[in-house]
Amino acid sequence: MKEKKDIVENWLPRYTGTPLAEFEEYVLLTNFDNYVEWFAAQQGVLVKGMDRPMPNATAEGITLINFGMGSPNAATVMDLLSAIAPKAVLFLGKFGAKAPRMTTCRRRSPRCPRSSCNARCRR
Repeated sequence: MKEKKDIVENWLPRYTGTPLAEFEEYVLLTNFDNYVEWFAAQQGVLVKGMDRPMPNATAEGITLINFGMGSPNAATVMDLLSAIAPKAVLFLGKFGAKAPRMTTCRRRSPRCPRSSCNARCRR
């Protein structure tokens, strides 16, 4: 079995279409396609890996990667980034939290923030 280091050094370029040496030390992650396209247009660079799971663009010390949708992809890209050991990684986009009106309570409570709640609340 290969070491994790060997795997991530192979998979990051495979998922992004970008050689390890072309990644910058500051990485922005997003789950919106148009962020990568906008960044590339603003910086006058090409989007790499459009045929790959994680398209990206690099300019002025920053690499912006669209990791796609879902927690598994977010965890995967964070593992893969260990191949380049960036100085900083920042997530830009929307994360998968539920709005309070979409959650169900666990027990009825007068402290429930939802006046129309007919389920149970832990608050």
